[in-house]
Amino acid sequence: TVLHPLCVKYPPSAKYRRCFLTELIKKLESTAADPLDELYEALADVLKEEESTHCYKNYLLPTGDCVSLSESTALISGGTTGLVTWEAALHLAHWALQSPCLFRDRTILELGSGIGFTGIAICKTCQPRTFIFSDCHPRVLRLLEENIRLNGFIPEPDVTWSTQTESQGQEVEGENCQNPKVIVAELDWGSVTEKQLLGLRADVVIAADVVYDPEIILALIGMLQKLSTSRADRKAPEVFIASTIRNPDTYQLFQAELDKVGIRWQMIPAHSSCNFLYDVQPDVTILQLFI
Repeated sequence: TVLHPLCVKYPPSAKYRRCFLTELIKKLESTAADPLDELYEALADVLKEEESTHCYKNYLLPTGDCVSLSESTALISGGTTGLVTWEAALHLAHWALQSPCLFRDRTILELGSGIGFTGIAICKTCQPRTFIFSDCHPRVLRLLEENIRLNGFIPEPDVTWSTQTESQGQEVEGENCQNPKVIVAELDWGSVTEKQLLGLRADVVIAADVVYDPEIILALIGMLQKLSTSRADRKAPEVFIASTIRNPDTYQLFQAELDKVGIRWQMIPAHSSCNFLYDVQPDVTILQLFI
């Protein structure tokens, strides 16, 4: 069985302010001076922020391993929905853990990694050669890298795209896939080039909960087209996208846009019900795309 996530409230974003205010109040108290009421009020505000904005969650995998994440307690925070783990990420990870051969000893590119649950679960259980986490929001990328380190992986140094893709293209024979190479890439679907994508040499591309807004569907479709034309003489990557169908019209729009540009797709049959967290299962599907 898989345990429900355990929450421990502790927001990294407020830690420095709390420490600063606490030390300042201590110093004032040590001089026998009365600290200003404003300092106590500011400390109370920081503590209240810590109470409400972040927590730690531990997800127990079927293998007995654990994925630990720092997450926002708000569904929308800092102008993004990427600071929490969504249902489709849980289902995609559950499916991946039941299909480990698809990922073993291969290079995986994840689009819209968010705070990292799916990718970290795959790195811990499926033995990929290289896993490339990607997102475009600065706050998401910072928390994503923190979570990767929290789970014992060391991301490649933050380098430019050109250096990153060049080193990625040099695959090491016999590399130990028990400890996969991990890369965190800032990847904007609209501005990334075909050459950059070719340099990543992805064998498998995955994404979860990236089909939720009609405004980003065209950017996603454009990204998939770049992947299809960037393969040169290499085999096209296998692509799997998991989605929670909150609005059927939006999901049908995604399928229609795929059809319009000639990207074939098929629905992946569901495995046994995902029990990472939810007692009532949402309507989640996984599409395999043929680019």
